[in-house]
Amino acid sequence: MFHSYAAIGDSFTEGVGDELPDGSVRGWADFVAMGLAIAAREPVGYANLAIRGRKLGPIVDEQLEVAIALKPEVISFNGGGNDMLRPRMPEERVAGRFRQAVHRIRDEGIHVLMLSGANPTDHLPLGKVFDARGVRLTAALGDLAELDGVTFVDNFNDRGLRDIRYWSADKLHLNSLGHARVASNVLTAIGVATPEEWGVAEVAAAPAGPRSRNTAAYYREFVLPWIGRRLTGRSSGDGRAAKRATLEPLAPDAAR
Repeated sequence: MFHSYAAIGDSFTEGVGDELPDGSVRGWADFVAMGLAIAAREPVGYANLAIRGRKLGPIVDEQLEVAIALKPEVISFNGGGNDMLRPRMPEERVAGRFRQAVHRIRDEGIHVLMLSGANPTDHLPLGKVFDARGVRLTAALGDLAELDGVTFVDNFNDRGLRDIRYWSADKLHLNSLGHARVASNVLTAIGVATPEEWGVAEVAAAPAGPRSRNTAAYYREFVLPWIGRRLTGRSSGDGRAAKRATLEPLAPDAAR
């Protein structure tokens, strides 16, 4: 049982797609912290340093040492999804930086929750290209799962999570159902029960959603703005700060 937890990463870990009424985002890392607090029956320290749009290099450069300095018992680490979406992906460099980060966390005696991201490629333009990159990157890092002090949660190869029911309107980010399923994957991997009230099992047992189709409206609303940001060197995370920069206590009652 972990009593302090810090998360680093990009939009996947920040929680984009799981928007709350006040405009903030929740996401799977928040669910994991809630699950830990409920299981522990006492407050759990939780920080989330992830910022949307970040490639792996900036995640490591800007978030890793900050998270380590908080001295949590466990750090979750995911990155590389935004690298995969670029025209060219330096796969060996990305894998190397990911590997170095995992070893850096372990060297500090902090447990590593190493996650692969959920796989959106069934629904995206050029999905087969991005899928192949994800397959290679996940395979290249698979040996890290055998290390002491590392728990690997392979969301990329969770076939059920590819169902359109788990994805938001942009088809790139998980919705609240998807984030809850990823959190369940994480909690299961570390031996913590998923709260029944989340309904993860019921959603998984329900019929699959309809086949996804990319309409002209989808390209106008989501794809073209994304291309525009790439051409102008902008990011969806420009000017954003971490939503939970310190290990703030999360009480069981608040988690429920």
